[in-house]
Amino acid sequence: MDPIQPAFKRFIDGNFEARYEALKKETLEDFRVQSFLAEHPELKKHLTENRINELYQYQDQLGNCDNCPGLEACPNLMQGYQPKPTVVRGDLELTYQPCHLKRKADERKRQESFIKSLHIPKEMLDVRFEHFEQDSKARMDAFNAALTFAETVNPGTSSEGLYIYGPFGVGKTFLIGAIANYLADEEISTMVLYTPDFVRELKNGISDGTYQEKLERVMDAPVLILDDFGAETMSSWVRDEVIGALLQHRMMEKLPTIFTSNLSIDELEVHLSSTHQKGVEKVDALKAQRILERIRHQNQIVAMKGENKRLKR
Repeated sequence: MDPIQPAFKRFIDGNFEARYEALKKETLEDFRVQSFLAEHPELKKHLTENRINELYQYQDQLGNCDNCPGLEACPNLMQGYQPKPTVVRGDLELTYQPCHLKRKADERKRQESFIKSLHIPKEMLDVRFEHFEQDSKARMDAFNAALTFAETVNPGTSSEGLYIYGPFGVGKTFLIGAIANYLADEEISTMVLYTPDFVRELKNGISDGTYQEKLERVMDAPVLILDDFGAETMSSWVRDEVIGALLQHRMMEKLPTIFTSNLSIDELEVHLSSTHQKGVEKVDALKAQRILERIRHQNQIVAMKGENKRLKR
């Protein structure tokens, strides 16, 4: 995108004045320019060349946004930014604000920076619901549950989520990728965590002083997905101080959580009951049942069965 003055110079062919007037007319007839000048009639009385130049940049760059080619191909003067005219000390100035695509990209980068395990696996980046193979009743039921969740989720008003379980390779991770991408299109922020890595990050956070910050950010994610839940090494600290506190907070704040797991609910109860501390195994069925009740109460239980799709690749 060029400022108006260099654009004018390209037309110096003996008919400069006519070209100048044509671009000026095009600029002043733009509906957004007219709306802005109507709000600031004092500018319209004194349309200097500099002011026309600013107005040209304003309408020209917003014209690019009207036919947005995507963030990476953005042709605006500042990639991913939209101009906004303002009046400063009686004169016209342009400020630049990030567009919705830039804000979304920045938010994703911001989230990805504070916890290593937040990174979504590469195979999840492009998956969509329409790519999911519905070749069995179990997979169709899981698909319908995931799509219904994505279409109706409203963080802050309901904490109802999903508990998707089944063996390796049946498509659990594919489904949560499709959910995350669907919600991203709707500008709903989703945090995806590989549960064992998340637990390790929190343990590291105790020593470097970032534990509370990391836990609070996960607690407050609009939609949280805990992938491979139940694969973490269980201890009373993980169960009571991390999982228990996390689920309690999200239930109170009405924030939905999705779990994927290789464990059925009954198998998860055994996993949560048995903790290990310094090589000593302890069993506490009561505390495990408290967490299971929260999961059952707040999540639709979805069983995925079928062949291992990974073996067919």
